[in-house]
Amino acid sequence: MTSSKQTAAAPASRARLAAAYAPARPAAAPQAAKPSLSAWQRWEMGTLENEDAAHGNVQALVVPRVDPEVLARDNELSRLRLQARAEGRTEGHREGLAKGRAEGHAEGLAAGLAAASAHAEQLRALAATLPAALRRAESELADAILTLAMDVARQVVHRTLRAEPEWVLPLVQDLLHAEPALQGEPRLLLHPDDVALVKNSLGNELQIAGWQVRPDDTLARGGCRVQSASGEMDASLETRWKSVTAALSRDIDAAEL
Repeated sequence: MTSSKQTAAAPASRARLAAAYAPARPAAAPQAAKPSLSAWQRWEMGTLENEDAAHGNVQALVVPRVDPEVLARDNELSRLRLQARAEGRTEGHREGLAKGRAEGHAEGLAAGLAAASAHAEQLRALAATLPAALRRAESELADAILTLAMDVARQVVHRTLRAEPEWVLPLVQDLLHAEPALQGEPRLLLHPDDVALVKNSLGNELQIAGWQVRPDDTLARGGCRVQSASGEMDASLETRWKSVTAALSRDIDAAEL
């Protein structure tokens, strides 16, 4: 009996001990009584300020504090960056311009040297042909001078023959005494204006030699031509000019050699 009573009393003792050592619970806060609102107040829209104040959501506007030294440093850094960028552009432009000028100068110098070399080669080739060109020029000049001299001399002779037609008489005498003598009946051809002069001066000699005097319009004054069965002697002015020119040309060619 005693043991069963003790067994039943044990749980009750533990319950009392737990209640004695358990922490005390805080008393519940009394709820505030809601104010009674009139009908007009219930339909009025509250302001945001009132609602924020009611809910405890009001936040203060915080303006950050700016340090003047930091602001000045940032401004100085910005200025230095802009200045460095501008100086870099200027320096790059200057370097590019100098490089372009140097390259252009080098290209121009190379082109000038190439052109000068080509001109020098042309001059060397010209110098190699210069002696032959000079000889040709001298020959052509000599021929031109000879032609000019002969033309001048021809004009002088024609004027002399017109002023002094007696110059034909020694020529006819040389033909009369030329060897070998012409056979048959030689015919002396003269300019019509020289026929009377020759007959009056050398008529007897021509008659003894058996020569006949005939006018020829194709001959110039101061010249004559003799025709016979055995041959012909041409003493016309044109033929004599050709002989003189040929002789002078041979002399010039011999002098050049």
